[in-house]
Amino acid sequence: MIKSIKVLGFRNFIKDIFEFSPKITVIVGPNASGKTNIMESVFLLSTGRSFKARVEEEMVNYEKDLARVKGTSSGGTVLEAVVTRGLIDIGTQRPEKVVRKKLLVNGLPKRLVDFSGNFKTVLFGPWDMDLVTESPSLRRKFLDTVISQVDREYRRSVLSYEKGVRQRNRLLFRIREEGVSRSQLVFWNQLLIKNGDYITVKREEFIEFINKLHGVNSQDFQLAYDRSVISEGRLEQYKEEEVAAATTLVGPHRDDFIFKLENRDLAAYGSRGEQRMGILWLKMAELAFIEEKTGEKPTLLLDDIFSELDHKHRDIVMGLTKNQQTIITTADPHFIGNLKKVEKIELTG
Repeated sequence: MIKSIKVLGFRNFIKDIFEFSPKITVIVGPNASGKTNIMESVFLLSTGRSFKARVEEEMVNYEKDLARVKGTSSGGTVLEAVVTRGLIDIGTQRPEKVVRKKLLVNGLPKRLVDFSGNFKTVLFGPWDMDLVTESPSLRRKFLDTVISQVDREYRRSVLSYEKGVRQRNRLLFRIREEGVSRSQLVFWNQLLIKNGDYITVKREEFIEFINKLHGVNSQDFQLAYDRSVISEGRLEQYKEEEVAAATTLVGPHRDDFIFKLENRDLAAYGSRGEQRMGILWLKMAELAFIEEKTGEKPTLLLDDIFSELDHKHRDIVMGLTKNQQTIITTADPHFIGNLKKVEKIELTG
C-alpha cells in the first residue's frame, strides 16, 4: 500500500502532498484539474513508467526543469522517481546535461529492473476498453506490465529482448544496405532466443491462470494466446524476408492474444457491453494473479471509469474495492455516493 506521495514540478502540480487511506481514497475534481496526474504519479512509483506520456519528459511541468515524485509505502519503503528533460539550467549560458530519469529506493539509485515491483498496482481506466479491439502492441504492453510486477527475471528478459531486437534490426539494415556478413547475427539470435523463450513461457502461464478463472455474470470469457515462437529454425525460415524488411519478423514482440466469449471473437462479434465485461474479468484476474504470485494485495487504481460503465458494471467494480487499498478518481461524486468511510482529495482545477 501507499501511504502518501509528494510531487514537485509534476504535470500541473508545483508542490503538493497527497495522503491515501489504507482502504478507499476518492480524488474528486473537474476535468483538467489533475486527477489522472495523481494516478500517473502513483503508477510511476509502482512501475517506474508512465501510463500516459508519449515521452517521459511530458511529466515535467512546463515551467520546471525536473519533476520529482516521492512516496512512502505502508511498510516504510521510500520510493522516488526524478524525471528531467535531459538538461538543467544552472544559471550559465550552457545548461548542464543530466540523466532523463532516476529511480531510487530508500535513497539508493536503482535500475528499472530493480525498482519496478516494490509497490504493486492494478490500473483500470477507460482506455482499457481498447485492449479488446485495438493494436496488439497494447495487449503486449498489458502482459509486460502485469508480469513484470511479480517476476524480476521477466523484467530483465523484456529489457534485454527489446534492446536485442533494436540492435538486430540495425544489423539487418546494414546487411541489406552495406552487405556486412550475416555471421554477425549469431550473437543477437542467441540472445533473442534465450530471453524470448522465457517471455513466452511466462506469458503463457499468465494466460493459463486467467483462463482458469470464472467469468463475470456466468459468461465464459477466455483469452486465446497467439504466440510468435522464436527459434533457430524460424529465424532461418524467414532470413531472406528479414533482410529485405530490415526487421525481426518472429518472436514475442509479435505476440498477441484474442478475447473470446463462448468461442466468439469478442472484438469482431461482441457487443460493447460484452467487451466491457471482458475487461472487468481481465482486471479481476490481474488482481488475483498478483496476489497469488506475491502474497500481497495490489493497490487498485480506478481512473474515471464510472462514466464508462452502467449501474450493474459499477456495482461489480465497487465490489472489488472491499478487498484492497483503492484509489478512485471521478468528476462526478454521485458515482461513489454509496461508499462509506472514504478519504477524499478535492481538486479545484
